[in-house]
Amino acid sequence: MELKRRIGPRYPKLATFGFRAARWLGAKSMGALGFHQLGSAFAKERIARVRERLGRGETVYLAGLGLPGTHNSGVALVEVTEANGPRLIVNNEEERFSGNKHTTEYPRASIDAMVETLRGMGRDIHDIAAWLTTWDYPTLAGTLARSVLEELPQSLKLLRTTEAAGYDRRRLDQMTRTPKILARRLGLSERVPLICMPHHDNHAWFSFAASPFAGDDEPVAIAVLDGTGDKGSVSLYVVRNGEMRRLYCNDSMFDSLGAFYSVISSTQGGWTWLSCEGRYMGAAAWGDMNRASNPYYPRLRQVLDLGGAGEVRLNRALANWYCDPFHHPYKAALIDILGVPLRSDQLWNPDAVLRVEDIQHRPDTRNRLDKAAATQLVLEDAMIHVVDHLLRLTGASRLVLTGGVALNAVGNMRLLEHFDEAWFAKAQQRRARLHLWVPPVPGDPGVTIGAAWLFAHLAGAPRGAPMTHAFYCGSSPERQDIAAALEADDIASTGIGDIATPDGRDAVADLMAFLVAQNGVIALYQGAAETGPRALGHRSILANPCDPEVRERLNERVKYREAIRPLAPMATLDAAREYFDLQEGASDAEYNAYNYMVLTARSKPHAREKIPAVIHADGTGRIQIVRAQDDPLTYAYLKALGRHIGVEISVNTSFNVAGPIAQTPAQAIDTLRRSKGLDVVLLVADDGAVYAAWHGGNRDSGRFTGWLSEWKVARTGG
Repeated sequence: MELKRRIGPRYPKLATFGFRAARWLGAKSMGALGFHQLGSAFAKERIARVRERLGRGETVYLAGLGLPGTHNSGVALVEVTEANGPRLIVNNEEERFSGNKHTTEYPRASIDAMVETLRGMGRDIHDIAAWLTTWDYPTLAGTLARSVLEELPQSLKLLRTTEAAGYDRRRLDQMTRTPKILARRLGLSERVPLICMPHHDNHAWFSFAASPFAGDDEPVAIAVLDGTGDKGSVSLYVVRNGEMRRLYCNDSMFDSLGAFYSVISSTQGGWTWLSCEGRYMGAAAWGDMNRASNPYYPRLRQVLDLGGAGEVRLNRALANWYCDPFHHPYKAALIDILGVPLRSDQLWNPDAVLRVEDIQHRPDTRNRLDKAAATQLVLEDAMIHVVDHLLRLTGASRLVLTGGVALNAVGNMRLLEHFDEAWFAKAQQRRARLHLWVPPVPGDPGVTIGAAWLFAHLAGAPRGAPMTHAFYCGSSPERQDIAAALEADDIASTGIGDIATPDGRDAVADLMAFLVAQNGVIALYQGAAETGPRALGHRSILANPCDPEVRERLNERVKYREAIRPLAPMATLDAAREYFDLQEGASDAEYNAYNYMVLTARSKPHAREKIPAVIHADGTGRIQIVRAQDDPLTYAYLKALGRHIGVEISVNTSFNVAGPIAQTPAQAIDTLRRSKGLDVVLLVADDGAVYAAWHGGNRDSGRFTGWLSEWKVARTGG
């Protein structure tokens, strides 16, 4: 059934005029406050100065700033040399320090921690050659003006949604005063000038530069699929001979794959934006993922218009989030398809949150799961449509995918499956298949890195080394900080070893594997935390993948989350190959694309019987391959698991409970305190000392101490 269609804004000429006027005014007003656009006289002078310093053999430091008002504020510190290019020192996410997930607050704690790291290196804030923002704010001002003018008068409602989106007057004031606030915070006499780096360019250049696609003999395509950037929500690039060129930007906040998925997953799933997308992707696996039989897919498909030249545009006859995304996001025709959307005040209500465990006693749960599946299918259609055009346009077979939409690990897998040898034979008349890479931080926590990486490139620095791990948030915990956290009256603790030597590391790894083999649930807290949304072995909860009850136990008693949520498999490369069909298109740099849980893989037939805890309802796993050189302790643990349970695979989920991943020792102990089903936390100090912490007093089950005694007897042969 063909539904009504209206594509594009009602007043495009007025919107274009408003964009240009607001961007010009924004450049003037923000320039006076200390914000300088790329291409301005100040930015050109600073790039030339850095280029000159690099040419003299100096080491230069750059800081990328995620400012208040945009989710995931924070700061990255990057070291640059002419010989080696940029090197990431830290990427501090403010949510980890504040405990407020997806915070839009001023990144005070992140900056303080970054300065402490810099001084620990024998440097100081005066060594930072440039401070760079993650958004081109004058262009963003123009885009906001354009969005309000597109659909007058209904679009005036957008003005009341800024606070709901976390961008209130106080944060706007903090953002505009950042040059002064930063100077005061750092003890400088003059305000700190900021260079505004384009949001999607930041995403694109860093994601390419960190990828394994290092050769210059073939073009590399880059797709930024986002909620929104400072100019649009879809941007396409190509890199040839080391130079990146933008091919396309859709110049719209609302012709957006990210907005489509966020609105539907929130208003149908029952969670807030930024907390709904991953949950809804997990829920889709429980629904009907067949395009031919899903009852919602044919009509929901018409919300997005897939036009010529890879364009994706919103059907404004169905959707209304271009005018009122939080209060009235659906038009009547979309309500006919999906039902009345959940209101903001209904989110996180147990009667509204989508729970697969309600299938038995809520008849509407099956329908809600089918809606999730239909939404996922439509997103995949759009991703394939954009990438199809980009690969045909560039002649590339290598693709870097980034932006918030690239966190959809299932969609990423579908791209690899779709763009196979048959597609390339027909579309490019050659024998090839898609090779894909997604960074561990494709969303906005990565653009702090990207701003500095791109600036270094513009100053003539080489590309830098490809990324092999993601342990960059904050610094390693010191022994005294761990000791202070362990002084709590309700926590029991003991020292259990030292990983500073290979023998000591292997002993601790064997204890970890022994505990998990007894179906214990343990948390590992070591080194700098992972940057990005996925725990990868430094802030992880680990469990037995062979235990068919562990998923229910973890979700109910450890993480307190919905049963729809899958558990991820952490594996050695050999084990990953044994139990999963690793795609040839993700094989670059020894399957580096599977290092960061941004890509799912289909399990082999015998996997569900052997490792049921990490095989999702659709037979996939969002896999993480661990390397000895990148994480020696976690790798040793997986090898020890092979000896204890017969498989070098572990359950891995993030070390958090209803909040950000634990950053400090105190946060680690607080997470233990709030999780009744967690048996023990292993905390590794920066000098290699390892401590075990578990529930004390009347909460002590005796499980850990009993297992520890058994393990010691087994190790000594007594």
